[in-house]
Amino acid sequence: MRVEIWSDIACPWCYVGKARFEKALDAFPHRDEVEVVHRSFELDPGRAKGNIQPVLKMLTKKYGMSEAQAQAGEENLGAQAAAEGLAYRTRDRDHGNTFDMHRLLHFAKERGRQDELIGLLYKANFAEERTVFNDDERLVELAVAAGLDADASREVLADPKAYADEVRADEREAAELGANGVPFFVLDRKYGVSGAQPAEVFAQALTQAWGERPPLKLIQDGAADAEACGPDGCAVPQP
Repeated sequence: MRVEIWSDIACPWCYVGKARFEKALDAFPHRDEVEVVHRSFELDPGRAKGNIQPVLKMLTKKYGMSEAQAQAGEENLGAQAAAEGLAYRTRDRDHGNTFDMHRLLHFAKERGRQDELIGLLYKANFAEERTVFNDDERLVELAVAAGLDADASREVLADPKAYADEVRADEREAAELGANGVPFFVLDRKYGVSGAQPAEVFAQALTQAWGERPPLKLIQDGAADAEACGPDGCAVPQP
C-alpha cells in the first residue's frame, strides 16, 4: 500500500501531522508493506527566495491578527508539538520560500533518503536556531546528514531547473485531488485524510484502506501453471 503526503516545510501542522501519522504507522500490523512518499506543496509559492521575515510578522500581515494573537497561536502549536515529542521554538523563527527544499527532497527521493531529509528539514526549521531559508550551505549540511552526497546536493541547489518540474507536477496533482491545504494524506489513491489528525484517525484510515484492497487476480495462459521457483526450490523440467 502506498501513502502519499502533500506537505510544506514551512507548515507547522505538517510537522505535527507527520509525527501523528508515524505513531499510527509504527503500530500498524502491515507497517513493512506500506510505502510512504512525500509530495510537494508550497504554502507561499509567490515569495521570492530572498524574502525572509519573522513568522509573527508574516502571520499578522497574512491573517490580520495582532502580534499577541499570533504569539498565542505559536504557543499553542508548541504545546501540540511537545505532546508528540517534538521540539518547537515558539519565538524568533523566520519564514521564507521553500521551493529549493522541495527540489532537494525530490533529489533525495531518487536516492531513497527522502524521509530522512524531510525529518531533518522540519527539525531545523521548527526547532533549531539557524535558518533554512536562503542558505544553500545549510541545506547541503542537512542533505549530508540525511545520507546524500554534498557535491551532488550542491549542484541540485545551484541549478534552479533541477527537479523543478517534479515539484510543479506534485502541486498540480494536489489541486486536481482537491487539496487546498496541507498536510494532505492520500492512501492508495482511494482515501484522503486532511490535516494533522489524531493518531487514532490515521490508524483507522490505514486499517480501512488495507482491508479494502482488491484481491490479486492471476492471469494464466492455459490450464496449467508455468514453471516457477518456491520455498522448496525450483521445478526442473524433465527431458
